[in-house]
Amino acid sequence: MTKLKPCVETAAIAHKALIAREARRVTSYDVALVAGVSQSAVSRCFQQGASVSEATLARVMKAAALLDYIPNAAARSLITRRSNIVAVLVASQANLHYPELLGELSQQMGARGKRVLLFTLPRETDVDRVLPEVWQYQVDGVIAAARLTADHIAEFERRQMPLVLFNRTVRERAVNTVTCDHREAGRMLVSRLAAAGHRRFGIIAGIEDSTVANERRRGACERLAELGLPPPVVVPGQSDYPSGAAGLRALISAMGAVPDAIICGSDVMAIGCLDCARHELGIDVPRQLSVAGFDAVEPSNWLSYNLTTLRQPMPKMAMAAAELLCAVIDRSDNAAATPDRRVFSAQFIEGATARLEPVFSAVAASSAGLSAPVAIM
Repeated sequence: MTKLKPCVETAAIAHKALIAREARRVTSYDVALVAGVSQSAVSRCFQQGASVSEATLARVMKAAALLDYIPNAAARSLITRRSNIVAVLVASQANLHYPELLGELSQQMGARGKRVLLFTLPRETDVDRVLPEVWQYQVDGVIAAARLTADHIAEFERRQMPLVLFNRTVRERAVNTVTCDHREAGRMLVSRLAAAGHRRFGIIAGIEDSTVANERRRGACERLAELGLPPPVVVPGQSDYPSGAAGLRALISAMGAVPDAIICGSDVMAIGCLDCARHELGIDVPRQLSVAGFDAVEPSNWLSYNLTTLRQPMPKMAMAAAELLCAVIDRSDNAAATPDRRVFSAQFIEGATARLEPVFSAVAASSAGLSAPVAIM
């Protein structure tokens, strides 16, 4: 005669009282006792894709609900050898679009059963201070929106730690990368402004150790040289609001006059430049001076600014980074895979802070010796 398993409800009431008297947490062993199954069966029921019968799954889930059982992620990671946590490295001086990035990444990773652990760096070059903490948490992989050296990459490879660079590149080694083409974005901005007749350019640069800011400046300078225009006057900036005002004053002092156009390494600096021009120096923007930025952060869209800028496709880039990292994590042999590089194009936002041609067609661009804007991917 087959021995009948006890009623789950009855067993749960008695066992829950025992747990309360012992003042401890509910474990998978308790669920197994109440459900009348093995502890390994309970583990399989909470493991996605594991083989388990419908009857066993129903008993385990009922027992877990009656006992208020929540699987222990740390204990489960010992079995699966996965923490289901991915680290995201971001420099604290990064632009304001990174909250959007983190929100998108959290959503994308959550949909894939993983959680995001954020590590902030005072500066991009402070990676060495953070990596030891990353190793301690034994994350499944890393998305780095910060500068990594060839030695850093080698350490990731030695530890067989999946890595995706976000908006950063390492020329010395092949690395999984998701980035916007910042060099082309700088070129695009100069092309649009030059087509409208701007000739004297000033640049308020971004943070010195930022590869993104350096690529944007490099692209702008290259395009000006190709067009035969005078090289821009470049002044330093810190990608913050005060840098925009200070940069404007420094450019006017260095050039002896108000430039035709100022390209700022970030929208925040562009907003600082605008406020100083309009409210302190009485400069008519865009009639006397065109001002443009990068990133299309939320304040740039406000009516008071309506900034001419370029927008990165953050949702698409975050999805690509999540897909790429999870694909690398799921591979049995990370070292055997060829690194993937996914490049996205920026979208030009005309705004109202720059004098621009009403229609920038391919024909007009060709006659002016300019390249047409790159379409967003």
